[in-house]
Amino acid sequence: MKELEKKKNHWSWIPTLYFAQGLPYVAVMTIAVIMYKRLGLSNTDIALYTSWLYLPWVIKPLWSPFVDIVKTKRWWIITMQGLVAAAFASIAFFIPTSNYVQITLAFFWLMAFSSATHDIAADGFYMLALKTGEQSFFVGIRNTFYRLANITGQGLLVMFAGALEDGIIHPSTKGNIPVAWSMTFYLLAALFIGFTIYHFIVLPKPKDDSKENETVNAKNLIKEFWLTFVSYFKKKNIGLALFFLLSYRLGESQLAKIASPFLLDKTSSGGLGLSTSTVGLAYGTIGVAALLLGGILGGLLVSKNGFKKWIIPMALAINIPDLLYVYMAHTQLQSIPMIVGAVALEQLGYGFGFTAYMLFLIYVADGPHKTAHYAIGTGFMALGMMLPGMAAGIIEEWLGYTNFFWWVCAWTLPGIYASYLVYRKIEPEFGKK
Repeated sequence: MKELEKKKNHWSWIPTLYFAQGLPYVAVMTIAVIMYKRLGLSNTDIALYTSWLYLPWVIKPLWSPFVDIVKTKRWWIITMQGLVAAAFASIAFFIPTSNYVQITLAFFWLMAFSSATHDIAADGFYMLALKTGEQSFFVGIRNTFYRLANITGQGLLVMFAGALEDGIIHPSTKGNIPVAWSMTFYLLAALFIGFTIYHFIVLPKPKDDSKENETVNAKNLIKEFWLTFVSYFKKKNIGLALFFLLSYRLGESQLAKIASPFLLDKTSSGGLGLSTSTVGLAYGTIGVAALLLGGILGGLLVSKNGFKKWIIPMALAINIPDLLYVYMAHTQLQSIPMIVGAVALEQLGYGFGFTAYMLFLIYVADGPHKTAHYAIGTGFMALGMMLPGMAAGIIEEWLGYTNFFWWVCAWTLPGIYASYLVYRKIEPEFGKK
């Protein structure tokens, strides 16, 4: 009876904690791109500025020891949610101003660092507050609510902003794009004020979360972290591992920065001229649902047949659908159902193919220090999205949309080749249930 009551208590905070973890990330990575496009920034500026926002997730492993030794993880969670709320409110306030670009980017930076720190604290808190069996039970729940945050952010909230732009919610906002997006970010701020207060009340206070920072020597912890960091680069076949981590999404990293601007851009500029609401539906709602379906399918097939059998099909699945963007740009497709179908198919392939990436992170991290090594791997994962994405806008403006998407397809080849090299090294049984 006591165990049932405990599990019931966990239901009160795990779904909301991981929903709150997902929203700032999707705001920084996706919503910001769409917002800046609607506010009139060039693709060059959008890709460069928003790609820099990946940096906190790239270097996140470097300050994770300090989250362990300074304050409690509960304190970090609540504090970071409060900072995210402040960042959302500040972005909302400054969107209608003349110098909105510099100021909103500064607050997106604050949000990105707060969100990355929140990730460290929330994942650590999850392990401290739950026993091993409970962690296994709730892992699917936390992942589901994290993905629901993706659908809410790049789907429902973008559609909400689009409805404000079109005057559907209130006639006074029709055509006033800055006000529409300002109201959307005020809504996010209110949501995070609610999360901060709610989690302050309901988050448990695990014994292990309160005193470990008093017994750990900061100097020794940093020394141990450095040794752990160096040991990552001494792993067998680490050169191949890094080549895979940095090249597997080389095409996707550039496509992701230009996909939404392409869908939104007017037809005279080579885009498809979709409304904000339609992009929210296609890319953020149906697209994310297709991505989730692809991920589930990938996990089921690998658990049945092993990672080795599926790594090359997954590499093809994440890359070949990029050709759909070549088709849409070349024909300037105007059929909404066909556009939504093409976006969904590309996202389905991405979800299916991304399974291989996550499994490879686990494969490389296996052995001593697996948690820290996995975190380092996720840093390289973010770096592989950040660096190519920075140049995507200037390349697109130089080549035009159709040639840019051909360029993206060409850059998928290194990742496919890396998958073939990994296929030759991987054990047949890895990944099987």
